Amino acid sequence: MADIEPNWEWYRTFLKVLETGSLSAAGREMGLTQPTVGRHIDQLESTLGLKLFVRSFDGFSPTDAALELKPYAAGIAATSAALRRVASSQGKEVRGTVRLTASEVISVEVLPPILTELKREHPELRVELVMSNKPDDLLNREADIAVRMFKPSQDALIARRLGSIEVGLHAHQRYLAAHGTPRSLDALAEHALIGFDQESAYVRKVLKELPWLSRAILAFRTDSDLAQLAAIRAGFGIGICQVALAARDDALVRLLPRQFSLKMETWVAMHEDLRASPRCAVTFAALVKGLGAYIRH
Repeated sequence: MADIEPNWEWYRTFLKVLETGSLSAAGREMGLTQPTVGRHIDQLESTLGLKLFVRSFDGFSPTDAALELKPYAAGIAATSAALRRVASSQGKEVRGTVRLTASEVISVEVLPPILTELKREHPELRVELVMSNKPDDLLNREADIAVRMFKPSQDALIARRLGSIEVGLHAHQRYLAAHGTPRSLDALAEHALIGFDQESAYVRKVLKELPWLSRAILAFRTDSDLAQLAAIRAGFGIGICQVALAARDDALVRLLPRQFSLKMETWVAMHEDLRASPRCAVTFAALVKGLGAYIRH
């Protein structure tokens, strides 16, 4: 292995080639020429003394060494991005970039007005939003602040519980007019149900409480909460939706509220090292206020 340290940009390029499978596709997404991407890979291989890719018929195939290096390169890329965010916000003024992560539905349906008001109050603040629910986003510095539907367990985080979001069964009036309204949970078997595809940790938790809600009975299966919500709104069938969100649309009808009600704990969390950061402090406070009002609605 050479004595010089690899350039951080080489790792970024390495990750993009891993993701896209080709130099040209990586270059298009990064705004670089194909020769520049190839040069980054060559330089990284030379510096590390490893072969990272093998040219194949359909692109670049990663070697075992490349796959083993991937999580470490991702950590370097996340640290580099966090460093740039911190550097851009130095001083006592609220400015620079804050990176948030939240679930799909919260990101699309709840956060936009909260972030719009935040931007109005702090014009120099820039927001990056990642739709994800991975528990390790904050510790890996892939985000500054996270909105989570479970209690963060890491000791290095500052976490604030906002309350519980109620989730219930809903259907569009068009669907109910065409297929009738179920009067019991047993009657749901006669309806088109919308739900999950793969069993996540959250889905497994729900299935313990509702063992009848199996994948086999679902007429529309997707792991995207937004796609499930869109199917409910389109009148495809009956699905699970946040009660406060459905209440915004008079055409969405809640079904069997006494027999079906789930609660999702809602938390806002950030790494404790960001406590003194003005950009993170005001964003954290805005999320606590805005999400708290949504939950209480």
